[in-house]
Amino acid sequence: MNAIASRIHYSKPSITQLESGYATDAAANGWGEHCYDYIRRFEQQFRRYLGVEHAIATSSATGALHLGMAALDIGAGDEVILGDINWIATAAPIRHLGATPVLVDVREDSWCLDPIAVAAAITPRTKAIVATHVYGNLCDMDALGAIARRHGLHLVEDAAEAVGSTWNGSRAGSLGTFGAFSFHGTKTVTTGEGGMFVTRDAALHERVLTLSNHGRARGEQRQFWPERIGYKYKMSNVQAAIGCAQLERVEELVAAKRAIFFRYRDLLEGLPLAMNPEPAGSTNAFWMPTIVVDADVAFDRDALLAAFKADNIDGRVFFWPLSSLPPFEGHPRPRVSHSVSGRALNLPSYHDMTGADIERVASHVVAALGGRR
Repeated sequence: MNAIASRIHYSKPSITQLESGYATDAAANGWGEHCYDYIRRFEQQFRRYLGVEHAIATSSATGALHLGMAALDIGAGDEVILGDINWIATAAPIRHLGATPVLVDVREDSWCLDPIAVAAAITPRTKAIVATHVYGNLCDMDALGAIARRHGLHLVEDAAEAVGSTWNGSRAGSLGTFGAFSFHGTKTVTTGEGGMFVTRDAALHERVLTLSNHGRARGEQRQFWPERIGYKYKMSNVQAAIGCAQLERVEELVAAKRAIFFRYRDLLEGLPLAMNPEPAGSTNAFWMPTIVVDADVAFDRDALLAAFKADNIDGRVFFWPLSSLPPFEGHPRPRVSHSVSGRALNLPSYHDMTGADIERVASHVVAALGGRR
């Protein structure tokens, strides 16, 4: 009987004694007057890493997006433009606030928001554009910024998947009205669950800070006195402790992701597919190495996923276009997003993958595509 091959996960975090030690300290001592110590430290570290003035640790990137858009008074009657290739967490806060998500097409090369489609979708009711950096790939922030300024719109960065990516020397998440990050267990930097709201706008930061604490304003002297209805999107001190350790290792973590991507790229060279791009002037942190098979090539994604499964390898499909999901039934179906999604696949990527692991995954892709260009 053949031995079962070791499992290759699609993602898992890199946790060392540093993270364990900080988390233990937070669990043992992070109470009473010390209950926010690691949270404040994590926020300060992240501000410095990103080069922004303000950061608020949250329970998720979804919460950070919700808080930021609520603080911008996005609500009923407003429209918010976003890419059709997205996880639903980007669109859900728009709906929660009573606004309308306007789903537009993505670019064939980056799978991110297409500025041409954005410009064509603007109406008098448009209030914001959400630029999602899909899988670490970067939106064209120059073009989107110009559109936002021309029309007086907020440009929101969904940088949930883009810790470590940079655009013309600036870190992803630092370029818009505000940015949102995820520290889910699958992310390059993790706190298990968690997120971060970031901005350069002091007034917006204060509004979000108030909303994030049940509507209680900073400096309010009356105990348990909220000035408005807010939300409960706080991160715990123990989670923040893990985040502090992860940020001390962030360059190592990003470098490992990039090394994995480039090894995949070398092994898959010559096949009829595209992978995550890295345009001149940018750095892609390659959170999730992804293949998109050429449109004119026969490709059975389910068969490749079955081959992965038979070899104890986790597979992960590309995001479904939001316009294909039941909550957005009846929405126009953008051409590129619907073309790309069905011929794309995320490849396993985590920090302690070995060269042999990467080669094992790549061998199935090569077999599925026959080595043809």
